[in-house]
Amino acid sequence: MTVPALLPALPVSPVAAAYARLAEVFPGLRTTETDPGERLPRGAGWVGADELAAGGPALDAFLAWDDAQVLRDYGTRARPDVVASFGLHRYAWPACLLVTVPWFLDRRVPRLPARNVSFQRALGHLAVRIEEFACLPGDPAAALPGARVVADEDALRAEVRASLAEHFEAVLDGFGPRLRRGRRAQWGMATDEIVEGLWYIGTLLGEERRAMAELDLLMPGTAKPYKPYAGSAGFRELPGSEGPDGLPRATRSRAACCFFYTLRPEDTCLTCPRTCDAERVRRLAATG
Repeated sequence: MTVPALLPALPVSPVAAAYARLAEVFPGLRTTETDPGERLPRGAGWVGADELAAGGPALDAFLAWDDAQVLRDYGTRARPDVVASFGLHRYAWPACLLVTVPWFLDRRVPRLPARNVSFQRALGHLAVRIEEFACLPGDPAAALPGARVVADEDALRAEVRASLAEHFEAVLDGFGPRLRRGRRAQWGMATDEIVEGLWYIGTLLGEERRAMAELDLLMPGTAKPYKPYAGSAGFRELPGSEGPDGLPRATRSRAACCFFYTLRPEDTCLTCPRTCDAERVRRLAATG
């Protein structure tokens, strides 16, 4: 009897499982991978990260959404730099997860230059093209196309920082002139998005404490500064506020302000440097 030859296994995406898990715990965000030669979506609400980085009409249209949203929700217009801050946050928060979630869940770090990411904000949908990724020795994904094996956990953390720095170096070129902040302050904003995005998703995954520990190593700040980032994860216990596990809740103070207080001075963010610990405790107690 002739035994049919086995077909070679098709390549498996190194990050598909992580993106699927992200969608499970945070259904408001979906990620689709495109094939290496396939174009990322454009039009119909889609904008490429490289288009945002160019700082032209595509960025104008992107920020017009934020401008209209502020007027609709708060009955007033925000300053142009505040609108730009809101727009950067609404792109950067999900974009950071494209790198940090595969690292956190599977120890795989995709390299995502701006040309390889597209965003549809109304649908909460990201499209990405993965051409290269880093992983640890012994990872089965090391045999996949585009894999680059690094020595250890410290080297892998360096890959996370490098991948995000490459992406946001370009994106901040587009947003920067509209933010009216110096480059260090802009990188403080990027640092906050990296930290607070994974912190939140780690909580949804039931792994808040591990996420905090990983982020403290990733972004140690002044203890071991990694340029171009500014600020640190900077987690600390919030005395007087107990979580469901009976332990003090965690908090941090952002490296950069989002300027929401310019719309509602009495309503600062929970991690805003303007929000004192007593107010943080009060708000957390009110939410249970």
